[in-house]
Amino acid sequence: MTTSATFQIILYFGVLLLITKPLGSYMARVFAGERTFFHPALGRLERGTYRVLGIDPSRNMKWTTYAVAMLAFSFASFLFSYAALRLQGVLPLNPQHFGAKQMTPDLAFNTAMSFTTNTNWQSYSPEVTVSYFSNMVALAIHNWASAAVGIAIAIAVIRGFAHKSADGIGNFWADAVRATLYVLLPIAFIGAIVFVAIGVPQNFDAYTIAHTLEGATQTIAQGPVASQEIIKQLGTNGGGFFNVNSAHPFENPSPLSNFFTLVLIWSIPAAITHTFGKMVGNPKQGWAIFGAMSALALVGILICTSAEQAGTPHLAHAGIQTQATALQAGGNLEGKETRFGNAGSALFAAVTTGAACGAVNSMHDSLTPIGGLVPLFNMLTGEVVFGGVGAGLYGMLMFAVLAVFIAGLMVGRTPEYVGKKIEKFEVQMAMLAMLVCCASVLGFTAISSVVHLPKEGFWAALNTWPGSAYGGSDSVYGPATGNLNNTGPHGFSEIFYAYASGTANNGSAFAGITANTPWYNTTLALAMMFGRFMMIVPLLAMAGALAQKKSVPASSGTFPTDTTTFATLLVGIVVIVGALTYFPGLALGPIVEHFKMLALATH
Repeated sequence: MTTSATFQIILYFGVLLLITKPLGSYMARVFAGERTFFHPALGRLERGTYRVLGIDPSRNMKWTTYAVAMLAFSFASFLFSYAALRLQGVLPLNPQHFGAKQMTPDLAFNTAMSFTTNTNWQSYSPEVTVSYFSNMVALAIHNWASAAVGIAIAIAVIRGFAHKSADGIGNFWADAVRATLYVLLPIAFIGAIVFVAIGVPQNFDAYTIAHTLEGATQTIAQGPVASQEIIKQLGTNGGGFFNVNSAHPFENPSPLSNFFTLVLIWSIPAAITHTFGKMVGNPKQGWAIFGAMSALALVGILICTSAEQAGTPHLAHAGIQTQATALQAGGNLEGKETRFGNAGSALFAAVTTGAACGAVNSMHDSLTPIGGLVPLFNMLTGEVVFGGVGAGLYGMLMFAVLAVFIAGLMVGRTPEYVGKKIEKFEVQMAMLAMLVCCASVLGFTAISSVVHLPKEGFWAALNTWPGSAYGGSDSVYGPATGNLNNTGPHGFSEIFYAYASGTANNGSAFAGITANTPWYNTTLALAMMFGRFMMIVPLLAMAGALAQKKSVPASSGTFPTDTTTFATLLVGIVVIVGALTYFPGLALGPIVEHFKMLALATH
């Protein structure tokens, strides 16, 4: 690994560490209803919002009421987005004249569900599919709303551990409003100005037609990019204004914008660990989770960066220099922007898949097998490295419950976590959330790997005999169906990655797969829905049960959960569960591809 790559990683974690405590403490005050720096400017807007919506922010909801409110809000916003996408042809701000022809029913269903669930998977090319209105209203509104929902759910789960003998876990509407006004809005306002200052466009102009020196004509897409780029990254959404996402020079023009983007992606997920520590009355608990997340993140970043910097043996076998020198970057530069290089691209890949972001500044399909295994594994762990805004924390708390349960089995006593006894119901809910996600990823991957799925849609597949994902020289789906993705282990990895990304609400892709088909649009939308809501509801049930319990004082038999030992155990649980559950899929995909690459390079 090069010196510049090492320096970039150290600088990144240093900035992240500096942000975590002040932002985490600030969020703890916000969700405790305390006065903050922004209350003089935003307090009146908050109170006005409550009055307009008929909300009583002091009402303490039971977990069932909280869950119903969250589901109702998400369903209503999903329907709104679906309708706006289908009707974009008659709506304003559409100089490109896009309509329902570009946004078919299955694609609109997939896209609306994608943005509702904070996934932002895009089966379409934004420049030739969605209008400015669709981007700004039907889609970008979810960059705010879904991020606020994720933060609200995390706060509700924290209250489950923090409250003592309480019937409720807070007020969903108040939490969502406060997350939007006091957390997302101030940072996004300042960040959008920073993006404009470093070269990201912000306008409502029609696309520019340019004439090149060779006499060709080029269409240059533009629009309100900066205002969407900031909330896309801050809210760990990831949906690009342009098809190539953060590899586009209008979204990510320079190494400075690249580093700023990386800080934005993990800023709230890292800080909310400190919020957890503050709200449960023991900041060390938050730092233990921060440490576990950092350890997982650092290992993944080092592996991915080293694999990409080493390049492929094919290049070395062909006599091409793969070592970095003063004159050339070396390594595997396929699918990467030279302005970021291996170091900036590998760091971005690990960060964006560690969070539920999914933005990309390089093509993950072009990563080396081991380099591509890292973002895939990040998503398979439930994205707890550092995870999405809110989602990373409540995902890691799910693993923490399992960790203390296993520790309790070792010492033969009822496990405890931050003063609450972890009993049968809490473990059942944590396992349910985990198993639903596993079933989604593995189930949809298995079906899509062995069933012929013609481009005409799923129903045509009923007349087609199931085939193999390893169909020799044919495409994965056979010669009659069109080349929807690559063959062999890499083709399997593309399918595996797609459903891992959808279920983990990430949104990135091994983009060699053609996902804009009725089968993929429908099943990926279902995977996103399961990964979001079928994980949230059991964890809210767990939080509700914990909130009703009394706090248990620590004793000589209590396993301390604010130490390096517990952080190490937590890392082990995440890795072991991920390895045992998904190892067969990883073995069939990137691991086999790695050994196949080594074997081919020797011949």
